[in-house]
Amino acid sequence: MGSTTDLHKVDFTSNFQNIINNALSSTPETRQAVDPSTEELLYHVPLSKQSDVDRAVSFAKAAFPAWKELSYDDRAGYLVRYAVAIEANLSGLQELLMKEAGKPVSNASGELAFAIAHVRETAKLRLEDDLIEDTEERKASVRYVPVGVGVGIVPWNYPVLLGLGKLGPALLTGNTFIWKPSPYSPYTALKLGEIAAQIFPPGVVQVLSGDESLGPLFTAHPEVAKISFTGSSATGKKVMAACASTLKRLTLELGGNDASIIYDDVDVAKVVQKIGPMAFMHSGQICMDIKRLYVHEKIYDEFLAAFVQVVKSFKVGGGGDPEAFLGPVQNKMQFEKVKDLYSEIGKQKWKVAAGGEPAACEGTRGFFLPPTIIDNPPDDSRIVVEEPFGPIMPVLKWSDEDEVVKRANNTNMGLGASVWSNDIEKAERLARRLEAGSTWVNSHFELSPYVPFGGHKWSGVGMDWGVVGLKGWCNTQASWVRKKF
Repeated sequence: MGSTTDLHKVDFTSNFQNIINNALSSTPETRQAVDPSTEELLYHVPLSKQSDVDRAVSFAKAAFPAWKELSYDDRAGYLVRYAVAIEANLSGLQELLMKEAGKPVSNASGELAFAIAHVRETAKLRLEDDLIEDTEERKASVRYVPVGVGVGIVPWNYPVLLGLGKLGPALLTGNTFIWKPSPYSPYTALKLGEIAAQIFPPGVVQVLSGDESLGPLFTAHPEVAKISFTGSSATGKKVMAACASTLKRLTLELGGNDASIIYDDVDVAKVVQKIGPMAFMHSGQICMDIKRLYVHEKIYDEFLAAFVQVVKSFKVGGGGDPEAFLGPVQNKMQFEKVKDLYSEIGKQKWKVAAGGEPAACEGTRGFFLPPTIIDNPPDDSRIVVEEPFGPIMPVLKWSDEDEVVKRANNTNMGLGASVWSNDIEKAERLARRLEAGSTWVNSHFELSPYVPFGGHKWSGVGMDWGVVGLKGWCNTQASWVRKKF
């Protein structure tokens, strides 16, 4: 007889199906996503329709009463066992993630390690009642009760971490959960659902793949209580509007155009080594990557030269390349959007410090673009105003604190922002003035399962993770107990 770990092993090369009520479920029609490193078609996956959504929601609703009655400790125990089962399939998941997302080895392994740790650490969190008043006559408290059936609509850039980052808090607080992966990266989600089916009671965790028409079927469904969406601000607005008709609870983690402000007292050689990866990680396809870099004029030339050298050292390679840091843009749609931004270099006569417009190479495969730095473009240029979501960014000069704060805040986005200085008090003072859901001093893109993250302005509504994130999966309930009557 095999070990417990062996029982959780799944096949990562075939049989990609929906997971509905802990059973593999096929659909009459299928579709295929594309490996962005090679542009080759990957495996067939289900093309879910209304009937599949109705079945999944019905099973999730049926599973909810028993699941919510379990204690926090019992639900946490399921999450820990799930983390163990995911770990038992680490090799297969990593290979699959590298194919569907085009991630080099370091990026894929890093995402999986953090995702597994996230599930484990989330299981340690608890939502306690808040005691407001307790006298001889009465007691008043605030409770946090699960909403019911939750749906996570997960993007293509971090399909494992962002999916599990929704699943863990949803389940821990007593909700049932349906995972809808991006059509561009459905594969790891379906296999994580297959693993989950070996751990959780039927109906508690389900996964459905489909095309762009699938999300609206969930946002319109009257028995879905909560939508947690990560994606672009444009799509987030549509999700919010769709949820209004049934007054769904929702969390939106949307785009960013993160500013990073560098004072003139930093150690340039050290700081560029840290900022380079935080600006170009996953080829700029992370909402919290640094997108606008404001450098004090006194050190601008020195900083730019050192920053260029760091970025030039990044190797570009396909999914699974053990030496690459930068992979391809994940899909054709985004590739064309980012190429359009690159085309502005010549049209607008931007000064290029590194990289530049991609050369047309006959016969080359994969959605690759050169890492590119634009030297001090105008503040109203597209590269400053828009979120590129690709391996291109501007470096800009500043001299006055009030002016640079105004420039950093002059955006509809408000996801993250950072300040870099040897004077911590000065940096913290400036960071408090930045309009963003997360601010960092002498770091960027620093995350923890215990700390919430989300955006201000067009970068989102509500926050994920931590105790604040748990509350987002709950309805708030005021409780009054009259002791004497």
